[in-house]
Amino acid sequence: MSALTRTNRRAVLFTATAAAAALTLTACSSGGKVGGSGDTNFITGNDGVDTVAQGKRDAAPVLSGKTIDGEQLSTADYKGKVLVVNVWGSWCTPCRAEAKNLQAVSEKFKGQGVQFVGINTRDTNTTSAINFEKEFGVTFPSLYDPTGKQMLRFKKGTLNPQLIPSTLVIDRSGKIAARALMALGEDTLTGMIKPVLAEK
Repeated sequence: MSALTRTNRRAVLFTATAAAAALTLTACSSGGKVGGSGDTNFITGNDGVDTVAQGKRDAAPVLSGKTIDGEQLSTADYKGKVLVVNVWGSWCTPCRAEAKNLQAVSEKFKGQGVQFVGINTRDTNTTSAINFEKEFGVTFPSLYDPTGKQMLRFKKGTLNPQLIPSTLVIDRSGKIAARALMALGEDTLTGMIKPVLAEK
């Protein structure tokens, strides 16, 4: 192997390691304010939830792929619904704390035009994720995203998911209306969804 090839491989390995370290640093936080750069148009409320007024929102990317159960899922199929996207991992303590709250609120809004979708990230296999859902009675689908590719589809400077757990509320026209970078209780999550659901 030539010295140049070894150098190139080291550079690639270093880049991959740095990217993984960056994701680890943002993983499993109990929350906090993280602002984007420039004019982001969002306001952080006293409850720690970032919101954007209806006419100033950025479009959410379409999220698609296999779920932890091996089914195909695309958020494009939920067009016209309010979409609640929760990023979680079975290894994440705050995720475990909020799981039952997410399930309870998803049941509360069932049949009202609200769809919950999870993004399971950094689990090395689906078994851990499936066991997590069984333990906490989670019934809404979750995309399996072990390397964080789904999270990277969101543009920087928008209400993108920056921590684990993160929860986003996406309005009926596919734009990001609210974000929480922390584990959520039922009341806070309900308070994120209700104003968006009431929009015309």
